[in-house]
Amino acid sequence: MSFRFLPFRTLLSVSLLAASTQALTQQVRAAGTLVYGAPGEPVTLDPGNASDSPSLQVQTQLYDRLVNFKPGTSTPAPGLALSWSANPAATIWTFKLRPGVKFHDGSAFDADAVVFNVNRWWDPKDPTGFRSQGKTFEIWSDLLGGYRGDAGSILKSVAKVDALTVRFTLNKPFTAFPDVLGTDYFGIASPAAIKKGGASYGTPASLPVGTGPYSFVSWKTGDRVTLKANLGYWGTKSSVDSFVMRFIKDPAARLNELRAGTIDFASGLSPDDAKSIKADSRLQLVLPPAFNVGLLNLNTRNKALSDPRVRQAISLAVNKKELVSAFYGDLGTSDASLLPRALNWANSSKVPADYPHDPAKARALLTAAGYGNGLSLDLWYPPISRSYFPTPKPMAEGIAADLSAVGIKVTLKTEDWAVYLKDRNKAPGFDLYLYGWSGDYGDPDNFYSAFYGDGGSDDSGYNPGQIQSLLVQGRGAASQAAKARVYAQLHELTYAANVRLPVVHGVAPAAARTYVKNWITGPLGVLENVNLIRLEGKK
Repeated sequence: MSFRFLPFRTLLSVSLLAASTQALTQQVRAAGTLVYGAPGEPVTLDPGNASDSPSLQVQTQLYDRLVNFKPGTSTPAPGLALSWSANPAATIWTFKLRPGVKFHDGSAFDADAVVFNVNRWWDPKDPTGFRSQGKTFEIWSDLLGGYRGDAGSILKSVAKVDALTVRFTLNKPFTAFPDVLGTDYFGIASPAAIKKGGASYGTPASLPVGTGPYSFVSWKTGDRVTLKANLGYWGTKSSVDSFVMRFIKDPAARLNELRAGTIDFASGLSPDDAKSIKADSRLQLVLPPAFNVGLLNLNTRNKALSDPRVRQAISLAVNKKELVSAFYGDLGTSDASLLPRALNWANSSKVPADYPHDPAKARALLTAAGYGNGLSLDLWYPPISRSYFPTPKPMAEGIAADLSAVGIKVTLKTEDWAVYLKDRNKAPGFDLYLYGWSGDYGDPDNFYSAFYGDGGSDDSGYNPGQIQSLLVQGRGAASQAAKARVYAQLHELTYAANVRLPVVHGVAPAAARTYVKNWITGPLGVLENVNLIRLEGKK
């Protein structure tokens, strides 16, 4: 039984130019360097150990996954696995691997390499996971219910059947399991390179080795990552010699460099700049799909925020529609769902279209909860652009102003991105903080498990059993109609909880110089198909 082509997984794509068959299969190489203005610096290049876009944007160039997605869509396609199939219960998945693939270090990709990588992500006792030295592989738990030995773990075992066959046995049905293995998190790294790098693997001091279209050259901290084309790549080879990813945190600075021609393309630009980009004859405006959600997250371990009345008051106080209008214009939407519009078939008709804005009721709820004389909370915001929050500081300032109007004193805080990601999950955690999600595959589970699954609840302290039970049911549902019934219940429960407040589904404009051709973006990201880009006329 195969679930590879469920129709609801197919989402709209956006492309600078329609990719012709000739372009997609082009093997002719041309000298040159492609330069990208990245919104931030990677935290790590160790696959499975990062969930932030700056890390994943580099990792997806270095590593292949078992499953790919057709360019510009969320439709699964062969990657390092040529095919996969499941038993009728969707609890045993068998993957047939691509023969003849080599890692950048010359070692062979095979079933042993797959099992090696999966075990270090999944098994806390695997010595090559180096958990005692700070690695967590948090995203595995977020998307797959826990680690080996955890009651919620979806995976039961992974085994080599033969040199080119791997079998996964699950504790629970999961129809989107191949899609999860296709996410950018789970690139397959060279076992030899991991053993050589030890705990430092994935840092600037180590050499990351995958099978991807580009291989690693250097990582200059605070400046750039430099990659070179993998001439032995099994797929479509890059038409440029080098790919440089420069770290330019400020959206305005990225746009200035793009206009100056010092970079070739960039993403995560301010929605305010879309019109000027479109009017610039040297540039092409790209509007990736808003397959994301930007959230105001509330930590229920905070005494005040453990009170549902306080959380509801915060929801009523924040004028989300006004904030989205102010900072996104027509490039953002506000609604009452965690899910982007492409997945709105999974929303409940019983939930209002958007959260109400009612400051008077917010003040009354705060008084009833014992905070009539005021309340002080910290609000943390990311130090770098995100696709859903391209300008996070002004958004945080707007939210703080709304909360101040109902008697909640807010102190704005931020810190280094890598530290921010760690501290949000450390006790006691942040009071309030801005964070969100860009979809990894076309299933509602990707959004709900990331924020309400066992691992996804570490930052909020909100993990009711009813939600966990529904998540299990949703993963096992084989049809869109069956999934919709489950996720409608999740929508109702999470809307009433006021723990994750959806602020925006936003389009963060991207842009390129006019000589950049065949840059294909889509719901899953802007750098999924860099090897298909061509430079025509760059001087």
